[in-house]
Amino acid sequence: MPRYTVHVRGEWLAVPCLSSTNTIEWLGKEAVRRYMKNKPDNGGFASVEEVKFYIRRCKGLGLLDLDDTVGDALEDNEFVEVVIEGDIMSPDFIPSQPEGVHLYSKYREPEQYISLDGNSLSTEDLVNLGKGLYKIKLTPEAEIKVKKSREVIERIVKEQTVVYGITTGFGKFARTVIPKSNLRELQVNLVRSHSAGVGKPLTPERTRMLLALRINVLAKGYSGISLETLQQVIEVFNASCLPYIPEKGTVGASGDLAPLSHLALGLIGEGKMWSPKSGWADAKYVLEAHGLKPITLKPKEGLALINGTQMITSLGCEAVERAGAIARQADIIAALTLEVLKGTTRAFDTDIHAVRPHRGQAEVAFRFRSLLDSDHHPSEIAESHRFCDRVQDAYTMRCCPQMVFAEREETISGGNFHGEYPAKALDYLAIGVHELAAISERRIERLCNPSLSELPAFLVTEGGLNSGFMIAHCTAAALVSENKALCHPSSVDSLSTSAATEDHVSMGGWAARKALRVVEHVEQVLAIELLAACQGIEFLRPLRTTTPLEKVYDLVRSVVRPWIKDRFMAPDIEAAHRLLVEQKVWEVAKPYIEKYRREHIPESRPISPTAFSLGSLRMSADDSHDHRHENEL
Repeated sequence: MPRYTVHVRGEWLAVPCLSSTNTIEWLGKEAVRRYMKNKPDNGGFASVEEVKFYIRRCKGLGLLDLDDTVGDALEDNEFVEVVIEGDIMSPDFIPSQPEGVHLYSKYREPEQYISLDGNSLSTEDLVNLGKGLYKIKLTPEAEIKVKKSREVIERIVKEQTVVYGITTGFGKFARTVIPKSNLRELQVNLVRSHSAGVGKPLTPERTRMLLALRINVLAKGYSGISLETLQQVIEVFNASCLPYIPEKGTVGASGDLAPLSHLALGLIGEGKMWSPKSGWADAKYVLEAHGLKPITLKPKEGLALINGTQMITSLGCEAVERAGAIARQADIIAALTLEVLKGTTRAFDTDIHAVRPHRGQAEVAFRFRSLLDSDHHPSEIAESHRFCDRVQDAYTMRCCPQMVFAEREETISGGNFHGEYPAKALDYLAIGVHELAAISERRIERLCNPSLSELPAFLVTEGGLNSGFMIAHCTAAALVSENKALCHPSSVDSLSTSAATEDHVSMGGWAARKALRVVEHVEQVLAIELLAACQGIEFLRPLRTTTPLEKVYDLVRSVVRPWIKDRFMAPDIEAAHRLLVEQKVWEVAKPYIEKYRREHIPESRPISPTAFSLGSLRMSADDSHDHRHENEL
């Protein structure tokens, strides 16, 4: 017998269907009938017949024809929503789909796997897991370690040894011994009580990253989770069943307790959950729709699921990967601007940078030469001003930033869950990557200012009638200014929590979220510069720039047409931003950079543009696939 899960006014109802020939209208009426039955006032309706409604799928929000049969229109156990005419949606209502869900409308269940052992997951792997490109499985070695770790926990429970978090309460209640009969309830209560986050839910992509990273940590075999439970968690990930995890609520002390508790809450079948198949629904229904059962927590397993810095680190990994991508592409955009402003390439001479042996500086200078070297890529624009009387360029053109962030059978209570290391690293990442936007905004000013560029004011003809890039530059300036506030380090702040047990906290969750916001702002500022530089090229025609930069120009023009007269600009900025996020600009220029490198091997070697080290945390955003496991999590 087919069954459907139907959402009516905030409630989820399971509706069995005796016949596949029943209509969609019948399904809606039956769901409304069951809704009214559960309400003392019948939900405010006199009868089912007076209720006017329409029905849409939870996945994709597609409207359904009331006359179609359920057998023709729906799959077994599909999730649908009854929308009653005249209802005003509460602002607190969780929508059927999270923000950005259109990106998941083409979701396909992956066929390839990444094997996790707890030690070799790279930031690139994690981001790809977040995108839903891979499923997860454990290595045999990880399974053995997890089993041995669990055996220690089972012995503690059997011998009724007093151990924190297994046979005692938590935090201030660490000295309260819990009877053996209540040990499972202790873990469930822990998850429920700590699920106290607020704010919008993490996107599906970020929730996947968070879940994958927690699985990776548990695979190390130091948390005491059972292999059976860990395999259930992996099955949930592989089915893309993603719990509702509010983005706010962690102070990054005993790990990210609130976010990870919401994660665990969904795993035990409580709270809300999302999947590409169901949209948002009660977790138990989503799990059931995918043939999964809620996890029954054993002693210590609730604590094992929630004690770690996986929200800070997973968002931090995304920030690092995106910072690396935008740092590489910033060099390409700056080279294009240099051409438009008729700057000199002498500032990137090899000997100048050998005097100051800074690897990042040398690599950035090398990239500029690889894109602008006239011996390899003749430029008509460069030739047009070869004998001008200009001595040197402005700092923003010749001082582009170069970034290098460069078997005992017992339990021991430690502090490895503290978020101080990643919090400090992410604060520094925000400060470093912000500079890319700061100088990009100054170059946009030079492009738009006719006294500095010899181009039409604001890069448009008929100035006055048209405003051109006037407000786009204002947007860039606003984003740079906002970044200045966001770059204040959150890790210098601390508030004592948990009755002074956690008397110094990292605020790493905010460090991670604001680092991502800074990176996004940098991407947007550079997108505006990319558009402005390409628009500047229009006023230098028929002269052509170097071959690689012409390819970059062609890429931009494939999504954004030249600015002939004023039009709605926001979609153009978004299109250029998408090129940078998807690293299309880098993909176009990279072959020319690498060819130049092969021909100048003694001159330079590739380095990671955004690698940094702090304590035990090392992150890198190297674009070389040969070194993808150097930055392990």
